[in-house]
Amino acid sequence: MEKNEVKEPIQQKWIWVGVVLMMLAIVPWYFSKGGEITIVLGFPAWALVSLFFSLILCGYLSWVCVKHWNIVEDLEEDGK
Repeated sequence: MEKNEVKEPIQQKWIWVGVVLMMLAIVPWYFSKGGEITIVLGFPAWALVSLFFSLILCGYLSWVCVKHWNIVEDLEEDGK
């Protein structure tokens, strides 16, 4: 990594695209209104879908923090 290069995930658009897409998937707006509710293991299907995408979002944000964020201080990088 060059000295002038700063690893800040907030400045990378592809990270925000992933967050927005997962946030849209978490909200169950795409399930039909009315009618019968599908029950899976005692829970409504929409709740399990929301839980699944919430866990995916947590994993995605953890991966971004670990792999794409420079958390080492400048003095530590320079060896001072």
